[in-house]
Amino acid sequence: MQPALLRRFMNVWPPFAASGIHVTDLRRDWSYARVELRLRPWNRNYMGTQFGGNLFKMCDPFWAIMAIERLGRGHIVWDAAGAIDFLAPGRGTVHAEFAFDDALRDEIIDITATGKKHLRWFENDIVAADGTVVARMRKQLYIRRKPPRNRGRRRRGKRSEA
Repeated sequence: MQPALLRRFMNVWPPFAASGIHVTDLRRDWSYARVELRLRPWNRNYMGTQFGGNLFKMCDPFWAIMAIERLGRGHIVWDAAGAIDFLAPGRGTVHAEFAFDDALRDEIIDITATGKKHLRWFENDIVAADGTVVARMRKQLYIRRKPPRNRGRRRRGKRSEA
């Protein structure tokens, strides 16, 4: 899927749209994403601030999606763990940025070249308009290079004629 199409889809996807989550930027090469969470009467918590579940949700898929696209289909990528630290109340629109540059991609490709698993933590801040860090999100990805296919193996269900 093209990044522009995914961005448009995510902006109308009910779990994001109903929560006030809006993907404002998703680069053509999958190297950068920016996501906003707008505070609305229907998505605030009891104290009138950003609901913590929405802060987590706004960040949840991006590291895995960017890793899949930046590393290519020759790698297996799964979410392994996630954590969030709430640092200040989010009283308005907040945003998070994700950067998966060429150096990071090349490093992970080198680490996984042997086919062994690699567990990698990614971290980003969720920031208010005034620059206050509202929360710090961490996601751990399981990354492994896919093994080469054994082309000499017979497929299941095929019988040899002897």
